[in-house]
Amino acid sequence: MTTRKTPYALLFSSMAAIILSPGPARASSLDPNEPYFKLKGMPAYRPASHSGRPGRQAGPHRARAARHLTPARAEGRRPGGPAARSADGREIVPLSSAGTGAVRRHRRRNIDGGTETMKIGARRHVSHGAVDVVSRQTMNEFVTGTNPNAILAYTTPGANFTSSDALGLDAVADTLYVRGFNLTQLGVTMDGIPLGGQGFGNAYGLSIDQAEIQENVTSIAMSQGAGALDTPSTQTLGGAISYTTSDPLNKAGGQVSQMFGSYGAYRTFARADSGKLNDTGTKFYAAFSRTDQNLWKGAGGQDELMANFKGVQPIQGDRGKLTALFDYSRLDQDNYMPLTESMWKIMGRKTTYSMPNWSKAKGFACANAANLGLKAGGCAGVTLPDLPMGLDGQPIDPGNFQYAGNQYQQNYLSALNFDYKLFSNVTSRTVAYAQVSNGDYGNTQLGVSSPDGMPSAWMGQKSNTRRIGFTQNFDIHAGDRNLIKTGLWYENNRFQLPEYLWADQWDGPHDVHDYSRGSSTKWWQKNFNSNTFQFYVQDTFTITRGLKFTAGFKSLTETQNNNSRVNPGWKTVGNAYQLNGYNIPFYNHQASGSLNASNAFLPHFNLDYHFLQHHEAYIDIAENMRPYDTTAWSGLGSWHQSAQQAFNNAKYGLNGVAKLKPETTWNYLLGYRYSSPVFMLAADFYHTEYYNRLISVTQTVGGYANGQYLNIGKERMFGADVLGTIRPFQNMTGSWLQGFALTNSFSWNNETYRNNAVPGLGANGGPLNLRGMHQVYYPKFMYKVDLAYHYQRFSFDFNANYNAKRYMTYTNDMKIPAYWTSSLTASYDFGKLGFAQNFKATFGVTNLFQQNYIGGVYGPASVKGDQNPNMFVAAPREFFGTIAARF
Repeated sequence: MTTRKTPYALLFSSMAAIILSPGPARASSLDPNEPYFKLKGMPAYRPASHSGRPGRQAGPHRARAARHLTPARAEGRRPGGPAARSADGREIVPLSSAGTGAVRRHRRRNIDGGTETMKIGARRHVSHGAVDVVSRQTMNEFVTGTNPNAILAYTTPGANFTSSDALGLDAVADTLYVRGFNLTQLGVTMDGIPLGGQGFGNAYGLSIDQAEIQENVTSIAMSQGAGALDTPSTQTLGGAISYTTSDPLNKAGGQVSQMFGSYGAYRTFARADSGKLNDTGTKFYAAFSRTDQNLWKGAGGQDELMANFKGVQPIQGDRGKLTALFDYSRLDQDNYMPLTESMWKIMGRKTTYSMPNWSKAKGFACANAANLGLKAGGCAGVTLPDLPMGLDGQPIDPGNFQYAGNQYQQNYLSALNFDYKLFSNVTSRTVAYAQVSNGDYGNTQLGVSSPDGMPSAWMGQKSNTRRIGFTQNFDIHAGDRNLIKTGLWYENNRFQLPEYLWADQWDGPHDVHDYSRGSSTKWWQKNFNSNTFQFYVQDTFTITRGLKFTAGFKSLTETQNNNSRVNPGWKTVGNAYQLNGYNIPFYNHQASGSLNASNAFLPHFNLDYHFLQHHEAYIDIAENMRPYDTTAWSGLGSWHQSAQQAFNNAKYGLNGVAKLKPETTWNYLLGYRYSSPVFMLAADFYHTEYYNRLISVTQTVGGYANGQYLNIGKERMFGADVLGTIRPFQNMTGSWLQGFALTNSFSWNNETYRNNAVPGLGANGGPLNLRGMHQVYYPKFMYKVDLAYHYQRFSFDFNANYNAKRYMTYTNDMKIPAYWTSSLTASYDFGKLGFAQNFKATFGVTNLFQQNYIGGVYGPASVKGDQNPNMFVAAPREFFGTIAARF
């Protein structure tokens, strides 16, 4: 690990960007505002008057709080139904972080609850179809510091998360899918702040595990339908995820925790709350965490440091609230080496980088040079590896065995949120935000000859991201039957990515943690800029009691431009680049140009009906669009076709290539939910028509690798999720059996490509028939089981997930085998010990059954074959123990 100077100047520029931001902003609709929920008259249950996802009864003598709470707006209503409720039918009302606030029963005065009581900051929710909320209590039942996305996937049907490490810290290997859509196709917000694209490298966004300390996340809301109209995101093709962070406590105090685990893992967390500082209610908190763990295979480790600050200033009592937020994170990580299926199955799960064995690394480099026909005089006398044949009958490629790979990222996120009740029926919410991120990403590149002839070099990139934007949202109650929501969002994103080379030597490699420009040779630089504008309006109309209809649309436009520059000193000699003694035998250029994606009318409709005592049915229909991302300009071309020509072919539809168009989807959802204190059942059936499916693919044509960004046409998806929870002893008040809860869910997804003649992907560059081939990287079947038990101060949770095979090529000739994930946690709260409150000890095990399976997958899929090292083996069984206390 290396120590680097923190660029504090970026902090001040980030905050200044917010202060000088041109206008106000708006919030995401899916966030529950406050960190926890409370039920009035907690010990007693009463029959549910309306359904909703059931909550588990809270308190040390009760079953735990619900994994799945039906979110509601601040007045406690869905766009097509009444208030969010517990299993016994009582309304769940957001409280302040200090645990105070109005708790009320269901209002019956007006059909739409027009006589609302409201605390500014208790954000409105607009849920569309199946919306699941993971509570803070559920997050506490997993190993401390686990990636929130992993917890979301382990407890929610239709979601799939994989990684290479037990906690999900690896930004390269982390993979999340929700009903066939990956993280780059989902809208993501935190406290109304757009988190942007969630892909590796932070090119146009920031992932939640680098934005907020896990203990400060109080809930995760996931819309598995089509997402909310007011979600500020260009990624929303099939759903949205919204994270809510806790507000400062009203009373001064603090909390600390210390975790230790396998492979030298430790994690320290501390938070201090100021409490109310004056009569106006000013309060803040500051929090810190540090996570460090050695890699479970190979040399190196993962080191993550995070800091969060949040301040709240009420305005005119409960009429308004100003919130300031600042988050910092730093991730210094040695990566795990990606494998092919043959490398994993034949050579074993611990196959990884050669570091620190340079002699072994030279053997792979020289074997790769011989395969490529490169001259490397220094290879005489170097022992070459004896590599076996792969599963596809081809020798395993020595070029896949690199010496090392790592990454270093720093992120600053700042925001100002302003909530204000303008009139008795009009509420405004403004969010202004700025993000500054920079990173170093590199790995050993075999085949690139360093100046002294060593057939390898260190190839790295130094990224710089700056995002700035604002959202503005209004809620307008028009009479007793209409709730109108409207708002807009603007964002500018600037992303710079230069590529550098550092020389390896015969007697030793380049220092893999040294990214200084002085010792490098610059190859090219990408300069990417985008401007995004979104407007939306919707109306929720109450037809009759329990029956609501929501209709609206959004307009979205994004203009993107990339100005790519190549070092003018590079020259082409045959099929290789040469400069300053480096020889690069493969094609690598960036294209330049602009793309625009616009749609003035993206409609969304929702009908929600609550009937009888425990039943709910809903329908959701929406059209979404996703503009292009930076891959449209990257990795294109070959020696016989330039990157610029490949880009132009796709942009304008030239030379038999289908013209690029923004990806769009039509999403249809039909759902039903039944809930009671003892049993809950939820079932969703969904269908998606996917148009202009864009893929990035590398195909060998005429002996040369040819990179393309292609429109492969239409894709079609059918799927279903069923979830059931039973609490057989729920009504046995005071019994030690009452705390049992068993949850099972089953998911089916059939997503297939529809194009029978994709140009350029077949033999010799001809068309390829993909019709009927299944979606890559996502399982067709998933099963999840969770057994929970709570009695007084003791808690226990067992969680297991089954994931069916995943296809890893577009022709489905290679697949990732099915696997099980499993975890177990147990905790005991000792209560007050001395000056410490809630002194708690937790023990956890991940990969309980020691399964050897493929976790994360990174990068584009291959057309066919097993020559694409893009798979990461999941971590083996690991043990963790944590002690925590509040003060």
